[in-house]
Amino acid sequence: MHGKVRGLDQIPHSTSFEGRFGRLFRTLPKADFTDEALKDLIGWMNAALEEDESGGMDMDEEKVDDEENDGIDAGYTYLGQFIDHDLTFDPASSFQKQNDPDALIDFRSPRFDLDSVYGRGPDDQPYMYAADGLHLLEGTDLEGGENGARDLIRIITGKGRNRAVIGDPRNDENVIVSQLQGLFIRFHNKVASQMLKEAEGTRKRIHFEDVARVVRWHYQWIVLHDFLPLIVGQDMINSILPDRDSAKSLLESPPKFQVYSYKKEPFIPVEFSVAAYRFGHSMIRPFYRLNTNIIRAIFAEKEDSRGLNGFDSFPSDWGINWDLFFDPGGASRTGKGRIQKSYKLDTSLVNPLAKLPASVVARHRGDDPAFRSLAYRNLKRGVSFGLPSGQAVARFLGIKPLADNELRVSKTNAEDQTITAAINEVNSEFTNNAPLWFYILAEAEQEQGGHRLGNIGGRLVAETFIGLLAGDSSSFINQDPKWMPDAPIASQKGKFGMRDLINFVFP
Repeated sequence: MHGKVRGLDQIPHSTSFEGRFGRLFRTLPKADFTDEALKDLIGWMNAALEEDESGGMDMDEEKVDDEENDGIDAGYTYLGQFIDHDLTFDPASSFQKQNDPDALIDFRSPRFDLDSVYGRGPDDQPYMYAADGLHLLEGTDLEGGENGARDLIRIITGKGRNRAVIGDPRNDENVIVSQLQGLFIRFHNKVASQMLKEAEGTRKRIHFEDVARVVRWHYQWIVLHDFLPLIVGQDMINSILPDRDSAKSLLESPPKFQVYSYKKEPFIPVEFSVAAYRFGHSMIRPFYRLNTNIIRAIFAEKEDSRGLNGFDSFPSDWGINWDLFFDPGGASRTGKGRIQKSYKLDTSLVNPLAKLPASVVARHRGDDPAFRSLAYRNLKRGVSFGLPSGQAVARFLGIKPLADNELRVSKTNAEDQTITAAINEVNSEFTNNAPLWFYILAEAEQEQGGHRLGNIGGRLVAETFIGLLAGDSSSFINQDPKWMPDAPIASQKGKFGMRDLINFVFP
């Protein structure tokens, strides 16, 4: 989940540091906690296993689950993971990582440019592309998905696993993000074919970068106009880009940032990467229905069981039906064909994330089970990076911090509200001193009912996203601020989201 990339683990505490990764709150003191306190906290954050008496999946599909977030379809959880891997693109071999711990080789600025799909392009990685150098190679057909699906190109490794041949191997981490990678490959190929068709009978030659630019701009539009409003709210975006609707250039109307700024190159704030953008972990469901016949846990604890674990091929009838992940319009909320929603943003993580399999996390630290808990790994990383407390960030931004009795470990649903505790009741170390990641989740629960991020989390995510777009000279808001998706890719001018991308790929 949110893979480790070169350079991230060596962020100096300098008040003037700026590089690929940097800090927004360089002068704030770090919040420190003992392992005992962190383990006390994850004991509350890790939800109980949702299974019936026979050990099967406890999932009544004939009623609406009150843990679901009505406003965010389940597919956006994994679009968020896909976006993260694009921003922290890390295609290097393990040998190069060992010899280049500070990311000095192949340094790339973080951009919304789909490097995780394109890799280094058809000239440097021709084995990912068709002979024409325009189309990406696609894998075998998958069954089960009513609107079609294909696997990724795979090779058998020395350990007998069928590893995906893609720009960023992390996009094969689970079956859902793997097929999302395949969806963007097919979108690129469909755009390439469309552009070739339009150029027939003319002298215009279509080059790979021509296609990639069109695909990237549509992707950036989705990030800014589809994904981000769902996560932070349109009001937050308007406060940073007040003139976006008038399509003024950034020179005419620069973004109004409160915390994000850079001198030379845009960077990924460590407070974003290690805390704020890990909000998606609380949105993960314990089980997903890939199609009307296949339902599985997101991760299976045992390596020989069939969860949605990735980094290997999966059964040919596991083709995803995107109508179950992105609402095609008027989808039912019950039954096998229902639209699956993400879980609400709160301070509880589903049980499979408490026991991550070895295919997802490396074995280390002996047999300590805490290191298999995603919540513990997030909290521990926050300490390692010296992040400030949530209360310190709130005061820095001029916001009244949430009281300890408002920072509760709980689910945002009526049934489980009795299973709750204030953070200072969990351990006194957290008195007026909440880990930033936990604070952002609790803030979303308190301020927005778990439907989107609150004031602090929303601002950190929105300013980082908009800052990266604004700092990229090749982004559409810099090169052509009046540009908007149009026919034939978009069915309605200026309207393009994930559902529209799916409809274009699968008409």
